[in-house]
Amino acid sequence: MYKKTITSVGLFFLSVNASATSQVADSVAPELTSKVTAKKAVIANEYMVAAANPLAAQAGYDVLKSGGNAADALVAVQTVLGLVEPQSSGLGGGAFLVYYDAKSKKITTFDGRETAPLAARPELFQDEQGKPLKFYDAVVGGRSVGTPGTVKLLATMHEKYGQKSWSELFIPATKMATDGFTVSERLASSIAKDKDRLARYPDTKAYFFESDGTPLKEGTTLKNPAYAKTLTTLAKEGESAFYQGQIAKDIIAKVTGITDNPGYLSQTDFTNYTVVERETTCAPYRQYNICGMGPPSSGALTVGQIMGISSRFDIAKMGPEDPVSWQIIGDASRLAFADRGRYMADSDFVPVPEGLLDPDYLASRSWLIKKGKALESVNAGEPPWEGKIALADDQSIELPSTTHLVIVDKESNIISMTSTVENGFGSRVMSNGFILNNELTDFSFATYKNGYPIANRLEPGKRPRSSMAPTIVMKDGEPYMAVGSPGGSRIIGYVAQTLIAHLDWGMDIQQAIDMPHMVNRFGTYDLEQGTSAENFKEPLEKMGFKVNIRDLNSGLHAILFKDGQLIGGADPRREGVALGD
Repeated sequence: MYKKTITSVGLFFLSVNASATSQVADSVAPELTSKVTAKKAVIANEYMVAAANPLAAQAGYDVLKSGGNAADALVAVQTVLGLVEPQSSGLGGGAFLVYYDAKSKKITTFDGRETAPLAARPELFQDEQGKPLKFYDAVVGGRSVGTPGTVKLLATMHEKYGQKSWSELFIPATKMATDGFTVSERLASSIAKDKDRLARYPDTKAYFFESDGTPLKEGTTLKNPAYAKTLTTLAKEGESAFYQGQIAKDIIAKVTGITDNPGYLSQTDFTNYTVVERETTCAPYRQYNICGMGPPSSGALTVGQIMGISSRFDIAKMGPEDPVSWQIIGDASRLAFADRGRYMADSDFVPVPEGLLDPDYLASRSWLIKKGKALESVNAGEPPWEGKIALADDQSIELPSTTHLVIVDKESNIISMTSTVENGFGSRVMSNGFILNNELTDFSFATYKNGYPIANRLEPGKRPRSSMAPTIVMKDGEPYMAVGSPGGSRIIGYVAQTLIAHLDWGMDIQQAIDMPHMVNRFGTYDLEQGTSAENFKEPLEKMGFKVNIRDLNSGLHAILFKDGQLIGGADPRREGVALGD
C-alpha cells in the first residue's frame, strides 16, 4: 500500500492511502502511483527538458547545455530512461514522436511503433477453440513481442537533425549502467508489485531480485553490464548493430526459444523495420490547433474529437467545479472512444475515415449530449468517408506503463515523444540488458465480431493501435505548448483534461498537470482516489454515470511557450522533473 503526500494546489490533492481497486477490462494491474510530491513550474529562457526520471532529465539537460540540440538530447534521455525506468520504456520497445522544426516552422510526426512478426497470424492470442487468451497468458513470454522501434527512431532523428556525435550521446547511460545507479522508490515498488511474473524467467529474475530471491529495494545500487555492452556496441556501430547484428540475433533467439510461450520474430522482421514519417493530425480548438500522431496512434484523433465535441459548450464559463462540465467532457470522451474502437487502427492496413475530425460531424455528435444527463448508451457514429467498409468494435486491452518526455533546444526545435514497452516490464523477457515489449497485446485478441472484421486485429507486419498522444499545440502559427502522458488508453483523457484546464480554465501549466483526474472512456467515470475528484461521485451518479474511485497514474510532462520563456511542468504522481536554463 502506498501513501500519497499532501499538496495544496487549488482544488487538488488530499492525503490518502492509495490501494489497488477493482480493474476494468482495459486496465489490468496498472503501474500505480507510488507517492505524490508537490512540484513547481520551472522557468527557462533558452532550452528545457522534462522527463520521467531526474537522472534522465539531467542527461538531456547536460547535452543541451553543452551545445547539443533536441535530437541529440533525445538519445541521452531515452537511453537513461531505459536503464532507470525499465518498467516503462527502453530499447526493446517503441515510440511516437512529434517534432517541430524551427527553421521550416513545420510539425512532423515519426512512427517508431513496433510491428507484428511476419510469421504471426491474426489468431495469435486465441486458444484452439478460437477464444481469446487470458491477458497475462498472452503477455508474459515471447508471444507478445513485436519488432522494437525505439533504436531506429533515435537513429532516424539523429541522422536527420542531430549535431553532436552519435557515440558521445550514449556516455551518460553507459556510465550509469557500468558504475550503477540507485534504485528509486518507484522502480522498487514496481518490482515488488510484479514479483511473481518477473521471477518467471531466470535472467530477468537475476537482474531484479537479490540473491536470496527478494525484490530489489529502494536505495540499492544496481549495475547492468549487459546494457552497458549494448550501448557501447550501438555507440560504435550504429543502429545496424541492433537490427542486423548480434543484438537482433540474441532477441530472436530469446523470443523464439522460450519453451512455455514462444514468439515469432525473425531476422526478416528486423531487417525490414522502418520508422515511418507520417502526416501530422491537427484539430482546431478555439484559437488553437492541437497537433499530434495519426494512426496507428488513436491519440490525436480521439483527443481532437473530445475537444471538438466539447467546444459547442461554454466549458470555460462553467468552470471545473461545475459537475455539468465533467458530464459534457465525459460524454464527449465516450463518443470519441466509440469511434476509436470502431475505426482507428494502422492506416497502412485498414482504411480510416477521413471525416473523424470534420467539424459538421463533430457538431452532430455534440448534439447527442444533453446538459445535466449522462448519455444512456453510446455507439460509434458515421463519419463522412469514401470507400466506407463495415467494421466491428475493438476488443483490445491497453495498459498504462509508458513514459513521456518533452525537449526544447536553443534553436526552438521541439520534441514531444511518448515511449513504451506497453505493460509494466513488457513481456518480462530480457535480452542484452533490456526488457522486451509486449506490444502485440495492443491488438484486439478477437479478429471478427458478428461476421465483421475488427480494424485493430493482428496482421503480419501491422502496427498495433495505440493511445499515445504526444502533442504540440500551435497558436497563430507558432508553438504554444508541448504535452503528453503515459497511462494506457487513459492517456487520451489525461491530455484532453490538461488542455482544457489550461486553455479553458486558465490554470498555469503545473496546476493543469496537478489537477485530479476524472476520466470516462467506456461509460464508467474514473475519479482519482484520495483527491477532491471524489467530491464529484454523487453528482455524477445522479446524472446517470457509474462511478469508480481508483488510482489514476499519469505521467504528464509539458512545456509552455509564453512571453519568450519556457515554462515546464512535471507530474507530481511520478518522479519526473523539468530542467532548463
